[in-house]
Amino acid sequence: MSTLSLSCPPKLARHLAALAFLAAFGAAVWRLPQVPEVRFAPATNAPTPAGAAWMQVDMLPGVGKFAASPSLTLLADGRVAASWLSATEGSLAQEAIWFSTLEAGSWQPPYTLTTRDETAGSVFAHIRQIGAPLLWRNGEWLHLWYTATAIGGHAGQTILHTRSADDGASWTRPARVAAAPFGNAGMLLGGPPVALADGGIGLAVGRDLFSQHGEWLHLDADGRILAKARIPHAGAAAAPAAVAIDAGRALAWLGDSTAGTDNGGENWQTLTQSSPANPETPRAVLRLPDGRLLLAGNAGSGRGSLALWLADREGRDWRLVRIVDQAADAAADFSEPALLLAADGGIHLAYAWRRQGIRHLRFNAAWLEASQP
Repeated sequence: MSTLSLSCPPKLARHLAALAFLAAFGAAVWRLPQVPEVRFAPATNAPTPAGAAWMQVDMLPGVGKFAASPSLTLLADGRVAASWLSATEGSLAQEAIWFSTLEAGSWQPPYTLTTRDETAGSVFAHIRQIGAPLLWRNGEWLHLWYTATAIGGHAGQTILHTRSADDGASWTRPARVAAAPFGNAGMLLGGPPVALADGGIGLAVGRDLFSQHGEWLHLDADGRILAKARIPHAGAAAAPAAVAIDAGRALAWLGDSTAGTDNGGENWQTLTQSSPANPETPRAVLRLPDGRLLLAGNAGSGRGSLALWLADREGRDWRLVRIVDQAADAAADFSEPALLLAADGGIHLAYAWRRQGIRHLRFNAAWLEASQP
């Protein structure tokens, strides 16, 4: 008995195999879960307290011969927490990042989160300087980012990240933020992150290595990088400040330029509007419950005058509402502001006061417009 065999030309067989592969690949891609669109988290649903204007002022606890770079956040129970850079006391003084909480109207005794030597031991590297702590709670984690410099200035600076699950009582070992090759050098921290609707984090950073621009890091809830996008910027390296306007749009200020996104940070474009604050010094921006934007920064040139401005929700039509601090002497330095909206609707402002301490203001929205600057 004979067997009937079917065959086709080799060239046709190869074409059929290729078509089968493409069909199978297309079916597999069709079955893949779709990557959700990146959206910003809804604005904080804090009340706008009614009543007369009020403002209170105090100083964070003094812990060294200098103080700089304050950062503010809300803990899970609604308490305000602060971190800042100062120096440990004693003959072997070194930079340290300090932490304190505001309870019953008073700042609690501070303690160090890390020092220069502790950081060097954690990352097994020589660290010449640490700085720019950025404290922020997201979900179950309290995050801390800060910079570490091995050699040189900004070009030799990298960003480290650690987190706490118990509101600052204990922390994970610091790790470098792996956002770029070349040891992740040339990275600058600015204002606090922006919360994403999926529980993730959007963090704007500056770059000062080979080229000067900004970058938007899309992080997961644990602080791991999922994606990044370039924020266009021309000019000197600058610490960025970013704020979400609605679910899809955000603004970021870097030096004397402004960038915007309308797709959750996936793409950024240069905008024509700018902020009124000194572009050469750090700024802070906060979205108020009514949608307006509050900006803190140095008025004019230098750091001798710290001011507050208000604008509409689009970041246009800025107007000066308060001169917070100013002096004409050579030692005047009122800079590096941090803004926070508390759970009760009160607004908190912290800034470096003459590099000697951290000044802290609490006020309501009515105080901003109670009188002319």
